Amino acid sequence: MQVKSRIHNDVLYVLLCGELDEHSATYTRITLDEIFDKPNFKKIVIDLSELDFMDSTGIGVLIGRYKRMKDKDIPIYIANPSSHAEKIFKITGLYNIMPKII
Repeated sequence: MQVKSRIHNDVLYVLLCGELDEHSATYTRITLDEIFDKPNFKKIVIDLSELDFMDSTGIGVLIGRYKRMKDKDIPIYIANPSSHAEKIFKITGLYNIMPKII
């Protein structure tokens, strides 16, 4: 799993690459928390175009980050979900809390 990020115009862009599962969850959670602790952004866009796989552990990582940012009034949006991620987000209703953007 690779996590890449950049800030542009008050938006934190995060790209998740690889598999978000029980083997990569701890690394991904810690890395996202470190990135999310940076100042100077008002919303987060998580790009899932390079996410090959996500299981329930990965869903938990994303929900945990959502709750953390909700407490700071910083919304999270999902961009470019892979077909696998799209299916998971629709089935679980995650788009209700982390809307998909184009």
